[in-house]
Amino acid sequence: MKKPYVIAEMGVNFYDTARIMGITPLEAAKLYIDKAAEAGIDCAKFQSYKAGTIVSKNSPAYWDTSKEPTKTQYELFLKFDSFGEAEYRELCDYTHKKGMDFTSTPFDYASADYLEPMVDFYKISSSDLSNLPFIRHIGEKGKPVYISVGAAYLSEVDEAVRALKESGCEDIVLFHCVLSYPTAPENANLRIIETLKKTFPDVRVGFSDHVAPDETMMTLAAAYLLGAEVIEKHFTLDKTLPGNDHYHAGDPADFKKAIDNFKWIDTVLGKPEKTVLPCEEVPRREARRSLVLTRDMKAGEVIGESDIMAKRPGTGIAPGYADIVIGRSVKRDLPEDTILTWDMV
Repeated sequence: MKKPYVIAEMGVNFYDTARIMGITPLEAAKLYIDKAAEAGIDCAKFQSYKAGTIVSKNSPAYWDTSKEPTKTQYELFLKFDSFGEAEYRELCDYTHKKGMDFTSTPFDYASADYLEPMVDFYKISSSDLSNLPFIRHIGEKGKPVYISVGAAYLSEVDEAVRALKESGCEDIVLFHCVLSYPTAPENANLRIIETLKKTFPDVRVGFSDHVAPDETMMTLAAAYLLGAEVIEKHFTLDKTLPGNDHYHAGDPADFKKAIDNFKWIDTVLGKPEKTVLPCEEVPRREARRSLVLTRDMKAGEVIGESDIMAKRPGTGIAPGYADIVIGRSVKRDLPEDTILTWDMV
């Protein structure tokens, strides 16, 4: 294994930070990119949509309204849809200058088209998993496509993968995702990562996380251990901000902890080849056992079963050769507790 590719889903969280800090949304978005780069994140991801094309005006909320009180989806999306092609071009260039990849999830055809020259890969939301014409439209653009598969049956995932392949897309990542904000730990169902890897062996599998962060960031570590090659999590500079995605997002410290965990996991997993490590060579010799005499023996005496015992260190004849040693005679006088070597018998 190697450290997973880490995506900070900035979404539209920076709008709230802009309001709190008294700066423009574009300045706030750049601040998010700065902090993500400092944390060692690989990719900054945003969301591109217009309220009027993503949702009908009376579509009800499906999130925890005690955390985000907005009652309709349209009302919420309207708060965060001011960016267009020019703003995302500026953020794309800024992200690349910071050494990270850039992408934004398009929620309509216009966004998908204007993002094409900017994004390093396309990300498709779980909400569009069944939107097969849209999936085909994106797949035809010849870029890698990462797609979340939350709230879906395996048959629906298969349909989406087929649509992408039929449109010519060859580089696909499936994100296990639970479409619940926040996701309770008991609903994280990380073993779905293994299911996706087994069912779709020719694509990569990742994890898009909505579990609220904890001090250990073990959810992401567990996902990596189960085979997630790409990790995506919502990103914020202040988890206490009300509304939108802050309440289940990770802050820069959370992401840094997760990345440190991935590096530690890589360190301790090591290599699959079973061999003797250099650090084991001395302990191997000193902690293994050899055949040792249980009494003084004179030259020419025949070694009986009761005359030897297996003791440390392992510098003499190994216990596995006891049957060969028993019945042989000693070549010279040997005191009790002698570690037998082949030149003595």
